[in-house]
Amino acid sequence: MKSMESNSAARRPEDIALDLLKFVAAHTNVASKSSGSTTGFGVPAASKPEDQVANLLELYAKCRAAVETPVK
Repeated sequence: MKSMESNSAARRPEDIALDLLKFVAAHTNVASKSSGSTTGFGVPAASKPEDQVANLLELYAKCRAAVETPVK
């Protein structure tokens, strides 16, 4: 049980942000071609794959900022 605690304590903010990105993308259909955001967390539909990648990278940056912001 102790090894599980050390693994979760050793998670980097980048890994947590990536998990958050995956969660948001899956629940808002960000990665699909007909992406529609109903909760305000997604990115607008992109017509080109390059635009979709840029939108995902922007969302990842937002996720990192959210993870790295200290809780008051």
